[in-house]
Amino acid sequence: MSGLYIHLPFCRQKCRYCDFASFAGAEDLIDDYLAALDKEASFYAPARFDTLYVGGGTPSLLSATQLERLCQLIAKHFMAVSSFAESTLEANPESCSEDKLAVLKQAGFNRLSLGLQSFDDAVLKRIGRIHDAASFLKAYNAARRAGFENISVDLIAGLPGQSKALFLDGLKRLISLGPEHISVYGLQVEEGTPFYKEGVQSDDDLLREELEQTHFVLQAAGYKHYEISNFARPGRESKHNLNYWQNGEYLGLGSAAASYHNGVRRSNISSLRGYLHCIEGNKPLQEFAECLQGKEKEGEQIMLGLRMLDGVRLTPQQQKMFAREIEELVRRGLVAQKGDFIKLTFEGMFLANQAFMAFVGPFEEEK
Repeated sequence: MSGLYIHLPFCRQKCRYCDFASFAGAEDLIDDYLAALDKEASFYAPARFDTLYVGGGTPSLLSATQLERLCQLIAKHFMAVSSFAESTLEANPESCSEDKLAVLKQAGFNRLSLGLQSFDDAVLKRIGRIHDAASFLKAYNAARRAGFENISVDLIAGLPGQSKALFLDGLKRLISLGPEHISVYGLQVEEGTPFYKEGVQSDDDLLREELEQTHFVLQAAGYKHYEISNFARPGRESKHNLNYWQNGEYLGLGSAAASYHNGVRRSNISSLRGYLHCIEGNKPLQEFAECLQGKEKEGEQIMLGLRMLDGVRLTPQQQKMFAREIEELVRRGLVAQKGDFIKLTFEGMFLANQAFMAFVGPFEEEK
């Protein structure tokens, strides 16, 4: 499989926990940015992909006319949106209007990802969201009326001011709506974010309890826990993200967008104005690139595959390279092994980063 990712870094307001490459108050640059995307896409066309993902930022912040222009440039350089096996656009409730949904549906988008984060209005205000529960429900119902039959919704566990009871109540309200896919992320307070500057700290015990209950509640409701943070109805797993975790190739367009091709991972310049300046001046866009080799390359493949809860099958070479590391993870109860197959244990799901570090260099024999 191969995927096309397009990054739209515009937000009306930056969330207090967000460390993504997104920018508030830059809507006046959207038209220039679309022109830059048009030019960047021409560097790679013609090409065909299996999946399309338009993320951000807040892609739904674009006007209906701008979204139509985006769809046209995708069709111009690659293929019609309707030709992708899966085509997803991220949207926030406050900017997900009926006219925009109509444009997306007409163009062929078949999957929508809505950022809810919490059903509690006080919590939403605390974390810097500008929608409330009512506007989420309005957007969700509008998406259903527009014909979207594959909707994913995001929640965040461990938010300040949100008790376990409040979180679980929101989770059950969401289940009652019947989205095909639910992503539940644990709050991480990253350096440089407003939460970090305010000294907000994650309650690890509360977070663990909420994530454990999420696992049981969603499984009981018929959702498969197929990746650490993701749950889906049968057959509704995110094809685009599965391609990432299966170490497939993808092309990223836009500021801060990442690509992986022929073993090389690279990313574009993250600055919005820097990206526009480079496109306008025909200057290199690349800000970072690496090509892993040997044990580091094999370790990366295992680490990505372990994100899927069904586990990953090891090659004979990988089994030999990581025999000691896997033995230690099994001893610690983070990974289970059966023949050439390894997977996270229930405990390992919640301590996944500790398990992943075993497959990230530098390795002992290289010191």
